[in-house]
Amino acid sequence: MNKEGHVLNAALLSIGLGYIIHPAGDVPTFLMIAEVSVPVILGALLPDVDTAFGKHRKTLHNLPLLAIIYAYPVYFGNLHYVWIGVATHYVLDMLGSKRGIALFYPYSKEYNLPFGVPVSSKRATAVTVAVTAFELAVIAAVVHLDLPFRIQDLSTSVSTLV
Repeated sequence: MNKEGHVLNAALLSIGLGYIIHPAGDVPTFLMIAEVSVPVILGALLPDVDTAFGKHRKTLHNLPLLAIIYAYPVYFGNLHYVWIGVATHYVLDMLGSKRGIALFYPYSKEYNLPFGVPVSSKRATAVTVAVTAFELAVIAAVVHLDLPFRIQDLSTSVSTLV
């Protein structure tokens, strides 16, 4: 996906997160949206910095980078929610584009799913919105359903980071 697609994905995801965590649509909902939107959008753009150096969709599109970004707030107390943007960037590149990403770079090839579209496709925006809806459905399921693989409730981890 292109940069506009990643920003659209992150903006829609931030709005969706606000309503998933605080479904009433009141002040806490809008505060959550305001709190997560900038970090999620910055995180969604971060992996594409590798267009300036290294190998695009390899150097900064891998699980070790996601682990570092995820752990950063634990050790330094800032950059909360950036990991959500990075993770959804990866999902969008894997599900929405034909090329995919190298999750285990430099040890493996690029991975994708067979229903992505080229970045320049007229359907790229529709695919971005569909992938975002899928991501929000997964997040809502983790937050609101009693799933057996639930490690920690997302709403609890989000509120503890605040």
